Amino acid sequence: MIVLGLTGSIGMGKSTTAELFAEAGLPVHSADAAVHALYAGKAAPAIEAAFPGSVKDGVVDRAELSDRVLGDGEALRRLEAIVHPLVREAEADFLTRARADGAPAAVLDIPLLYETGGETRCDHVVVVSAPFETQCARVLARPGMSEERFQAILEKQLPDAEKRRRADFVVDTSRGIEDARRQVSAILERLIGTRGGTAPVGDGEKR
Repeated sequence: MIVLGLTGSIGMGKSTTAELFAEAGLPVHSADAAVHALYAGKAAPAIEAAFPGSVKDGVVDRAELSDRVLGDGEALRRLEAIVHPLVREAEADFLTRARADGAPAAVLDIPLLYETGGETRCDHVVVVSAPFETQCARVLARPGMSEERFQAILEKQLPDAEKRRRADFVVDTSRGIEDARRQVSAILERLIGTRGGTAPVGDGEKR
């Protein structure tokens, strides 16, 4: 089974691209979704112990926790030491199930894949990208987002140009969802000999 890493900086369209891989029939594991589940369960007690007052009614208050760790490297490392091993455990369980189900490939949707060395667990990496102007417009349109917060997030992410340089494939999401679907289809045809659904093959090669 091919393990395909999917990553991209904030606002690049990674979540939508993950949906396109799922639409094509591949199992997809979202690290973000795993964290959401952990924040409402297994990780909550440890996070409350490390960051008192960050858990309300048994669920981590993401806004409160974000305020505690954003821009504080030591606090972020403490949080990652709690959460990352649990996410890896969920990821391993997912891959075991996908192999047992006979999937030809499985997708690991990991926002900070390169930043955390996640590419070592993948056979190929797909980077989702868009021009900086498009990224800015998408991110700053989000509720509660400011230019300062956006900049703080960018500072902990590998630059988009470096991600694209390291990638095996790049999906450009600036030209609309149908074009992105064609790029995903091309990647699947290249890797596993299927176009995924009925979308025609497009340009999914690294640029």
